[in-house]
Amino acid sequence: MIYNIKRYLILLFVTLILVNFCCCSYSFTGASVPEHLKSIAIPDFVDRSGSGEPDLRVEFTNELIQKFIDDNTLRVDEKINADALLECTVSSLSDSPTVVAGGENVSVRRINITVRVVYKDLVKRKTLFENNFSNFGDYDSTGDIIEGRRAAIETAVDKITEDILLAVVSNW
Repeated sequence: MIYNIKRYLILLFVTLILVNFCCCSYSFTGASVPEHLKSIAIPDFVDRSGSGEPDLRVEFTNELIQKFIDDNTLRVDEKINADALLECTVSSLSDSPTVVAGGENVSVRRINITVRVVYKDLVKRKTLFENNFSNFGDYDSTGDIIEGRRAAIETAVDKITEDILLAVVSNW
């Protein structure tokens, strides 16, 4: 009986490993990047949101650059040496209530951020796309509001930069 259980567990383990390696190996890397593009420049974001968030443009810029470095589809380079360019502008940041508890007390707030992105092919001198990317982060307004708001902004920044990366490397 114990022998059968061990045999079953080993068979299950081997099957899971084989399925993982054979069937679930899917990647977006390089799916839609034109073959002649090898590098990309990501200058500092421009913040036209009027939000007053002092480090918003720096946070966006650093996060997006890191995502491209981690992805490794396009090498991040200076504009003068790059084959492609991403020009990004934070166009809006709003903070609004999303959950109103009893007595009209706001318990959850939502940060919505929109970024305008222009992706240019510097080799062929053409615009590949111009898109708006929007996403959000929620925070509890009954706790530490400053820390909660900061965390919600970081969440929105992470989601938007991931969306931008996917749009560039996989045409989503």
